[in-house]
Amino acid sequence: MGKKLGIVAIVISIIAVVVSCIAIFKANSTTTAKSEEIQYVMYLGTNDKDTNSPVFSEEESKNKAETILANYFDGFTVQEAKGGWKNDDGSIAHEYTLVIILSDTNLDQVHKAAAELQKTFNQSSVMIQQNTSKTEFYSAEK
Repeated sequence: MGKKLGIVAIVISIIAVVVSCIAIFKANSTTTAKSEEIQYVMYLGTNDKDTNSPVFSEEESKNKAETILANYFDGFTVQEAKGGWKNDDGSIAHEYTLVIILSDTNLDQVHKAAAELQKTFNQSSVMIQQNTSKTEFYSAEK
């Protein structure tokens, strides 16, 4: 009789551990799903699509882009980059490029801003990436 009770206790313990693991997994997956969001990254070339010459100076380009972005978003990050590509003759061309990082927004707003940027900078297109990300505002202070 004592041996049967021991086996029953072990089986009940195993079931309890499995149920606890399932509950923890579900809680973590729910938390992760709620904290995931889409981060949008736009790449804005600043050379005119027709002349391949800069539309504005680098400083003017950055200022104009930031003014447009402020009309659509509460926050944004603008990084400066140097885009490059191969021409038909094999030579490499470059242009001053702005990399715009956006969170806490939606694709419709991103498209509206991209349309205005495209027109202002006379671009054929603005490249937009959508990346799944998890955002945390960390502070060591209590």
